[in-house]
Amino acid sequence: MKLIIAAIKPFKLEEVREALTAVGVRGMMVTEIKGFGTQSGHTEIYRGAEYAVNFVPKVRLEIAVSDAMADQVVETIAKAARTDKIGDGKVFVLDLATALRVRTGETNDDAL
Repeated sequence: MKLIIAAIKPFKLEEVREALTAVGVRGMMVTEIKGFGTQSGHTEIYRGAEYAVNFVPKVRLEIAVSDAMADQVVETIAKAARTDKIGDGKVFVLDLATALRVRTGETNDDAL
C-alpha cells in the first residue's frame, strides 16, 4: 500500500477530486495548509500598505491506495492540478505499513 500526499492550489481541488473519482479512488483526506517553495511567497497591498505574504495557501490531499493504483493516482493528480505556472504543487509517495477500517476491523487493502 502507498500513502500519497499532494499539495496543490486550492482552486484545483474539485477538478482533482473529480479526476481521482473517475480512476477509482474511493476516499481522501483534505486539509487547508500554507507553505512556500520556489515561489517564496509574494507581496500584497492592503489599505495602501505593502506587506509580504511568506506562506502561500495550498490544499493537502492524503490518499491511501493499493500499490497497483499508486502510479495512476500520481499521474492523475499531476495532470488535473497542473496550470504550468510556478506553485502548482508537489506529490509525495510513501510506503504505508498498515491500514485499519475502524468500523469493521478490516485491514490493509481490504480497509481501503
